[in-house]
Amino acid sequence: MTQNTHSTHGTRYAAAQRPTFYFIGVTTAQSSIMRVFPAWARHLGLGDVEIKGIDFKPHSPAEDYREVVRFLRDDPLSLGALVTTHKIDLYGACRDLFDVIDSHARVMGETSCLSKDQGKFVCHAKDPITSGLALDGFLPDDHFARTGAEVFSMGAGGSTIALSWHLMQKSRGANRPSKIIVSNRSAARLEEIERIHRELDLGVPCEYVIAPRAEDNDAVLARLSPGAVVINATGLGKDAPGSPLSDAAVFPEKAIVWDLNYRGDLVFLDQARVQQAARRLQIEDGWTYFIYGWTRVIAEVFHVDIPSRGAAFDRICEIAAEAGKPAPARTNA
Repeated sequence: MTQNTHSTHGTRYAAAQRPTFYFIGVTTAQSSIMRVFPAWARHLGLGDVEIKGIDFKPHSPAEDYREVVRFLRDDPLSLGALVTTHKIDLYGACRDLFDVIDSHARVMGETSCLSKDQGKFVCHAKDPITSGLALDGFLPDDHFARTGAEVFSMGAGGSTIALSWHLMQKSRGANRPSKIIVSNRSAARLEEIERIHRELDLGVPCEYVIAPRAEDNDAVLARLSPGAVVINATGLGKDAPGSPLSDAAVFPEKAIVWDLNYRGDLVFLDQARVQQAARRLQIEDGWTYFIYGWTRVIAEVFHVDIPSRGAAFDRICEIAAEAGKPAPARTNA
């Protein structure tokens, strides 16, 4: 299986020579999926398939997204793609190029999965499902019902849209956050997530904070309740260096600290680990989120059944860990 990158402006994509699955991201060559996917493909019996990475800078020109989406749509052996980082921008630039847009993608204005089904080119938003599976997998039982705590998600992109949708669902009963606070460095993304939350109208109070500096996020952190869920959904630590918090930030007592990244410099997790014992923090990285995210998309693109729990799912996790799980703490695996 091979991996390639894409330089923008005028580059023509080469037609796939065998069934090919793409990863549209920022630093795709560094992702564990390049080692994990071949092992999963053997386990799942996918045959002679290939994975290729396509790298764009965040917020690339719309025509660059349209070029790659047109290629994927029109190339017979290009089966589909997982999209990360560019979920909102790619959807906004390309929604007229899809034959089918699933309901989550329409509501959330983003796509994480492109597939083909009976001649139709389909755009899906899988994050509401995958982020929910990952989050509920490590949240203590009835966490919000017991603590009345908030969720603070730094970064107003597709992941936060999906996570907040999941946590707001009325089917969760009393086990919903007392408030969802979203911060972002610029206002435009906040305005979009506020619009989505307003249209959902699910009854959970929300607050939106423009946070161009780490100290702005520190100030939000300082007013959270014990047990708050604090999420790095910015991409900092993976797509770009650093953390959305300063080293002076103080986490709430018994906070659940989740970095959606599993690879990179992971400064945010290092900051939490320094306070872990004193503040009694539960710290989670993005590895399980990685597994759920990829398996749901692979199931869609290759039209195979991949379980999300039980012994068969545990085996999927074991294969991933053996093939490509980074060593703990500050790796670039």
